[in-house]
Amino acid sequence: MAKEAQSRSAYSIKEEKPGIGMVQIADDVVAAIAGIAAKEVEGVYSIASGNIQNEIARFRGRNSSKGVSVELLDTNVSVALSLIMDYGYSIPQVTSQVQDKVKTAIENMTGLSVIDVNIKVTGVNIDKSR
Repeated sequence: MAKEAQSRSAYSIKEEKPGIGMVQIADDVVAAIAGIAAKEVEGVYSIASGNIQNEIARFRGRNSSKGVSVELLDTNVSVALSLIMDYGYSIPQVTSQVQDKVKTAIENMTGLSVIDVNIKVTGVNIDKSR
């Protein structure tokens, strides 16, 4: 498979078989994969966006890519996440797990190489009734 950057908002995968066609992966899809993978790690309360409407929508299962940004560079991707952590969890341990999980999910699902996963912890959830 030959791959090339198409634009800032999409990444194209061209099949080497003639007549098959082209597949494009949008930035938002890569960001959604990263957001979903991050939320699967125990100790992550949510992906932070700074907007309460986006936080509410995220709890209802939508907008998994808010609080996540991706930058596609050829066949490489750089990911930045803003997280809200649950109180009582080790930030270094949880963020390391998030980095591993996000990297693995993006690489397995898209074929892109993740060059870095940068995390900013922006809050702590102290509500135990989650």
